[in-house]
Amino acid sequence: MRALFPESLRKTPGEKRMQYSGLDEFLKREAAELAKAPAGTPVAMIFCEDQAEVDTTARHHMQLGFAPVLLFMAPHLTLAPDVAERTKRIDFDPHAEDAVPRAVTRMSAVLPGRWMYYCYNAEFLFYPFCETRSIAEMLAFHSEERRDAMLTYVIDLYAGDLGMAPNAVSLDDAWLDRSGYYALARPDPARGNHPKERQLDFFGGLRWRFEEHIPVARRKIDRIALFRAEKGLALRGDHTFSDEKYNTYACPWHHNLTAAIASFRTAKALKRNPGSSDGISSFRWHNSARFEWHSRQLLDLGLMEPGQWF
Repeated sequence: MRALFPESLRKTPGEKRMQYSGLDEFLKREAAELAKAPAGTPVAMIFCEDQAEVDTTARHHMQLGFAPVLLFMAPHLTLAPDVAERTKRIDFDPHAEDAVPRAVTRMSAVLPGRWMYYCYNAEFLFYPFCETRSIAEMLAFHSEERRDAMLTYVIDLYAGDLGMAPNAVSLDDAWLDRSGYYALARPDPARGNHPKERQLDFFGGLRWRFEEHIPVARRKIDRIALFRAEKGLALRGDHTFSDEKYNTYACPWHHNLTAAIASFRTAKALKRNPGSSDGISSFRWHNSARFEWHSRQLLDLGLMEPGQWF
């Protein structure tokens, strides 16, 4: 995994570290400058819940072409010098109730028209052909298809040996489920629970296999993680948006691009939670496969869709 990061993402002498006491200060000092940036360059917002792989998460998304990369994190968490110099750090408590949806909603209002992305630490975005094509190239094509958001599947990663990695995070020994994913129609309460058009709820991975430890409202693995900012647009607690067109997986005419977020977040939570940790000696089962850190594997497993982009 570490070999994926080129020397250009290592420490560059003389750069100024950017740290802000909160989102209010960040927007006061940076909103005008952000608004001047090229609209085709997407912003990444990474919400750091703990110290696990904060630096590698930031480097991965910088390598994909996100700029700037914003790190929302508690003051006690640390950053490697090269990451501190190339990102903007915002003091933030991601564990506060609705903190992440409120922050994403607020950022969207400030940068209308700009593509944005959000994830958590120890999560890594993959999209078709990401090894050779930038995030800006992919979103330019997606925009040409008149899409303002992209469905991403959160694919659970977990350490193969929990004895060696008790927090379930290991870049060198990462595994995923190669099957067990499914979708259900998303009911619309406003229409007598009739299924919503071009919307589905997706399930699978550790949230499915260990569902007795996961609240019902948090079992879905779909997230609208890539979206075009818009004033009045609000992110909801279930990772969907207030504008229903953003929550569709494709346009009416053909399949569109989708992406995947390879995530240790659920595995971390299951091992951190006393109610589940003692009962889990291994996450591996007969349908586990070693994660190859390459988009081709996710495409072959049907965990993302290239659409019309070749």
